[in-house]
Order: sequence, then structure tokens, then C-alpha cells
Amino acid sequence: MSATAPPREAVEVRRSAEGLELELTGAWSAREVAAIEAALAAVDVAAAPRVRIATQGITELDLSGAWALRGFVRRARRAGAEVGFRGAPPDQLRLVDATLADEPAGSAAAATAAAPGEPGDRALVAIGRYVVRSGHAMEAGLAFLGRVCATFGASLAHPQRLRPISIARHVYDTGITAMPIVALIAFLISVIIAYMSAQQLRGLGADIYVVDLVTIGVLRELGVLLTSIIVAGRSGSAFAAELGSMKLNEEVDALTATGADPIELLVVPRVLGLTIALPLLTIIADLIGLAGGALLCRYLLEMPLSQYVNRVSESISATTFWVGIIKAPVFALLIATAGCYRGMQVRGSARELGHLVTVAVVQAIFLVIMADALFAVLFMQMKI
Repeated sequence: MSATAPPREAVEVRRSAEGLELELTGAWSAREVAAIEAALAAVDVAAAPRVRIATQGITELDLSGAWALRGFVRRARRAGAEVGFRGAPPDQLRLVDATLADEPAGSAAAATAAAPGEPGDRALVAIGRYVVRSGHAMEAGLAFLGRVCATFGASLAHPQRLRPISIARHVYDTGITAMPIVALIAFLISVIIAYMSAQQLRGLGADIYVVDLVTIGVLRELGVLLTSIIVAGRSGSAFAAELGSMKLNEEVDALTATGADPIELLVVPRVLGLTIALPLLTIIADLIGLAGGALLCRYLLEMPLSQYVNRVSESISATTFWVGIIKAPVFALLIATAGCYRGMQVRGSARELGHLVTVAVVQAIFLVIMADALFAVLFMQMKI
């Protein structure tokens, strides 16, 4: 048998009242794909309401043969025929279909560009595709978060799997080294708030309420929110860059090949380290913020320090401080998860690494602000 001709019975066609029945036999591989495509092209499916395909007689089927079979199935369906298989479709055909279904960027863009109809229809198609892709991305992100939580829960039964040395290193990297920039930002923001408040309240003779604005604003919102934004830009990007570089260097694949779990080794310590560090940074930001307000009130409003301290204790309730601290672990979880998730998505090139690092920072900041808004609504409903 020649290298370019398939067996003569590779495609056997039988017509009945219900439609066409195809019996596929022999070797369907790259060597015979040209002749197989010619044999399939000779099958007339224009007047066939139904097409049934039997693949049990195929002795060899590679991806080239599956591609030819997929082209025939698509042609029959475009002609209006109902296509089915006698038994399960070949695994190779399902692999080709699944692979093409996992290419949303190129295929979706091409389909959108070639979408027929009016500009409004194409816009609706583009919006629909964007919503579907966003839904899939959200589902994948939640699955990643669930896997991290499941791995952490499984590690609780074996504390040595939590890797305390790695957690301590990440607490140092994300917390101790971030103290100067967090303290500076908290000091400047509190001074700005106190100055603007003093300018407005001085004319009303209500200078004392500057202390209330600074204290409540810093403790409830600005301390934890600004600290989280700084940490998102600093540590969230670092997580994405570190894990992305490991993906490019195939270090994550090497861990998987040795039987280690990359989530347990790389992700969980970073999440726990940041969850520990961010509340501590928030406390530092609160203290520095109150100190900045005290400094401005002392030199701008000539308010004694003792009066400032007494007013601070009067203006805050029992929950003011804890409202801000409760948010910190949640914000830390969102920041660390966004950074690690995008870092583990890196494939192929340094350009993609830079893109996903940017995406990680933007998404982390967005999630922090959205979570803060949800906390505000929750605390308002709880009258806290």
C-alpha cells in the first residue's frame, strides 16, 4: 500500500430513508490524511437529514485524522444534518474540540470581527463574549481561592506543613520592610486631613472637631485602606513577579514533577505571611496617623497635647479601632490571592509576565476598595 493512499474501505457510505450511515475503517493518520479528506469531500450531505458515524473499525487515529473528521462533521452540520456517533466519539476528536474551545482570545476576537449583522448586533455579541469570559475568569479565581483554603485546612492537621520559616520570611518581606513607606504615607495623609479640616472648621469656632475627623477617619477607614493599597502595589506585584518568574523557569513544573504541591509550598506561606503582616502595618499606620494629627493640631491650632489625647479618647467608641483592624486580614487575603493567582497564570514570555503583574496590582486594589465598600454597608446595617 502506498504512503499516500488509504485503504479503499476507509469511508463506507450507506444511504437509508433516515439519512447517511458512515462506516470508518483502517488507519486515519497523517500519512493518509490527504486521501481521507478527498474521500470525505466526496460524501454528499446536502439532502441527508441525519448522519450517523461509526468509528469502531478505525485501527489508528491521530490528531490529523481527527481534524479531518471534525471538518466533515462541521460541514454536515452546516448543511443542516443532525450528526451523531454510534457509540462515544473518539477521544482524539474530543481533544481537538476541547483544545479549540480553550482559545478564547484569538478565536473570540476573530469571531467578533467576522460577526455578521448591524454594528449594534456586533456590539451585543462583543459584550456577551466579554461577560462570558469574565464569568469564566471569576469562576477560575474562586476555584484557585478554594484550592488555597483547602490546602491550608489540610495543613492544619500537620503543622509542619505550614512551613513557619517561609511564613516568617514573608512577614519580614511584606511587613517589616514596608514600615517606613506605610508610616510616611499615614503621617502625610493625617496631616493633610487635619489641615483641610482646620481650614473649614476654624471659621465656625469648631476647632476641636478636627481631632474627631482625624481620629475616626484614620482608625476606621484611611489607615487600613491606604496601607492595603500600598501593600497591593508593593507585595502583590512582588508575589505575581516571583511566581511568574518561577513559571517561566519551569521551577513550578519541577516541583510538581517531584510530587510537591506548589500551592502548599509557594502560595499558602505568602497568603499567611501577608495576613499576619497587614494588621500589624495597620496598627502602625493608625499610631503614626494620630501622631501626625497631634503634631498639626499642636502647631496650627495651638492645642495642647493633653487636650488632644483627651479628645481622642472621647471621640472614639469601643468599636472604632476594631472596625479597621477586622478589615485588614480580609484585604490581605484578597491581595495575596490576586498576586499569587496571576503569577501562577504566566505562560510563555516575559511580556506576559509584565502584563499579569500589572493585572494583579489593578485587581488587588479594585478588590480592596470593593471589599471596603461592602464592609461600610455591613457596618452601617449593624449600626457600628
